[in-house]
Amino acid sequence: MKHYLFIILLTLSAMPVSAEEDIAPFTSDGCSVFPDGTLDEKELWLFCCTAHDLAYWQGGTYQERIKADEELQQCVASVGEPVIAELMLTGVRVGGTPYLPTTFRWGYGWPYPRGYKAISHQEQKKITAQLEAQSLSQSQ
Repeated sequence: MKHYLFIILLTLSAMPVSAEEDIAPFTSDGCSVFPDGTLDEKELWLFCCTAHDLAYWQGGTYQERIKADEELQQCVASVGEPVIAELMLTGVRVGGTPYLPTTFRWGYGWPYPRGYKAISHQEQKKITAQLEAQSLSQSQ
């Protein structure tokens, strides 16, 4: 069974992504399947999750994902919740893989499957344009 899963993941990671594909508008579901805060402060670390979602939406390399996950952990710890921060780090490391077709996977803004892939100059332009368009529509 392990061999079949490995072959599937290897196949998915090797699938090419067309340069013509666009990134979807940025969305955030907060802390995904985790609370956004405590019972007393219901959105205590929500801003940490929104920043993390922005990184996950864009995707990129494996090292960029590790950095985004560590920044989430540090952010949640900085609001006084180091134990929660460790739990969240474990959750995103396990659940955020780009190889599952979830709405919160690494690189979820791009069509599935994308895997780990550096963001090209052209893709960065698309990311910037998408964020600028969303910023303009929110300010109107």
